[in-house]
Amino acid sequence: MKKALLPAGWVKPRGYANGVAASGTQVFIAGQIGWDEEARFQTTDFAGQAAQALRNVLAVLREAGGEPRDLVRLTWYVTDKREYLASLKDIGAAFRALVGDYDIAMTAVQVVALIEDEAKVEIEATAVIPQ
Repeated sequence: MKKALLPAGWVKPRGYANGVAASGTQVFIAGQIGWDEEARFQTTDFAGQAAQALRNVLAVLREAGGEPRDLVRLTWYVTDKREYLASLKDIGAAFRALVGDYDIAMTAVQVVALIEDEAKVEIEATAVIPQ
């Protein structure tokens, strides 16, 4: 069971939840970047890498028996906030197609670099699979 948390009087955030309460099996997914299962980048496009990183998160989650609706937290590490913001429309389309559920606590942080030089985004996730 998962419930988005919205304190009384707060404006509902767009595209994420301020917090999430959940019970079940916790799954912690390491940061995933925009390369494929063979550790090869297929694109240098920010939105394309973000979509692949999300697919990678979901592949690990499925390995635990979970589904996209079980995600409760995503932390996005981006190397260029302007490129991230310029790509929001395409990222949003990929997110809706792959995840579809915005009741997820999310944080986005700009970082100086990621370990893989070609990576533009890394997404770390937490999921709770209901019992």
